[in-house]
Amino acid sequence: MDERNILSPTDTADELDGTAFRHTQDHLVAAFTTADFRSAVRLLDAVAVVADELNHHPDVRLGWGRVEFALTSHDAGGVTRRDLELARRIGEIAAEHSAKPA
Repeated sequence: MDERNILSPTDTADELDGTAFRHTQDHLVAAFTTADFRSAVRLLDAVAVVADELNHHPDVRLGWGRVEFALTSHDAGGVTRRDLELARRIGEIAAEHSAKPA
């Protein structure tokens, strides 16, 4: 399967089951809570390293003790395998940083 094939919510349902991410139209979205602003920044910083490694970057909203992620493949116009991989990695990083799904 081409990494730029657009996936539907049905296509991603099994992989997202049990994760913080949900598929809404053309994005995967999730929010995580942390103990404070500094820990939210550390979580975001760790995700930034992985996003650079994958050359696939999320849209992010940062607040006190909260980080929200929106993933989409802009070049493909929707959710692709790249977004699922980044979502999986974000979930792992969040767990390592004791962040909880919001």
